Amino acid sequence: MARGRPATRPEAEHEAAAASAAPDGIVPDGSAPGGGAPDGAEADEAAIADAPEKGPSRRCVATRESGAKELMLRFVLGPGRELVPDLAARLPGRGMWLSARADVLERALSRGAFQRAARGSVHAPPDLREQIVAGLRARIRDRLGFARRAGQAVCGFEKAREWLRDDRAGLLVEASDGSASERARLVGGRAVPVVVVLDAATLGGIFGRDHAVHAAVAQGRLAQDIAREAARLSGFSGAVEMPSG
Repeated sequence: MARGRPATRPEAEHEAAAASAAPDGIVPDGSAPGGGAPDGAEADEAAIADAPEKGPSRRCVATRESGAKELMLRFVLGPGRELVPDLAARLPGRGMWLSARADVLERALSRGAFQRAARGSVHAPPDLREQIVAGLRARIRDRLGFARRAGQAVCGFEKAREWLRDDRAGLLVEASDGSASERARLVGGRAVPVVVVLDAATLGGIFGRDHAVHAAVAQGRLAQDIAREAARLSGFSGAVEMPSG
C-alpha cells in the first residue's frame, strides 16, 4: 500500500500565509510584538505619528485637532534630526503636521510634541518662526509674480478698481505700509478677500516698479493659492482680511 502525504490543515495554511505576508516584527492581527498595546494619550500620539499622509485633512501634533492640509504646516526631520518646515509639503520623510498658528508652534516646542511624534530627539532652530514667516511670504511673492506674468494680475489703484467693477478680481493684495483709508475706498464694501503682507517696495518689484500699493488678482486658482498662503501666514502675523458679507 503506497504511503500518502499527510494533509495540511487549512488553518495552518492560513497562518503561514499571514505570517509570510506581514513585515518583520509585525504580528498580523496588529498587536505589538511584545503583547501590550499603548493606551490613553500614548495611543493617541502614536496614532498621530503613524497616520498615513492621505486624504484632505491632517491632525495637528500639538492640539490633536484635524484640519485641511492646505491650511496647516508640515515639518520633517533633516539628516541631523533638525526640524525643517516643509511649506510645499513635498520633502521626503514622515511629516509632522501643525496648525498654522504661532501659539500652537510655541506649545509644540515647549511641550515636546515634535519629539513624541518623531519618537526621538528633535532639534528646533531658534529662528524657526522667522523661517516660517519668511517662507510663506516668499511663496506669496512667487505666486503673485506668476500671476503677473500670466496676465492674471494688475497693479495700481485705477486698474485694480476697474477689475473690481468688472467682477474680474478674485483677490486684492495691498501694501502693508499703504493707507488703510485708501484701501477701504478701493474695496468699497465689496466681498473680496484682501491680503496685506508685502510692503510697497516688494509689491512694486513684482510689477517692475519702484513701489506699488494696490494689486488685483483674477479669479481662479492663483488667487485661491495666494489666499491660502496668506491664511497660513495670518496665524503668525496679520496677513488677510476676509470679506464680512
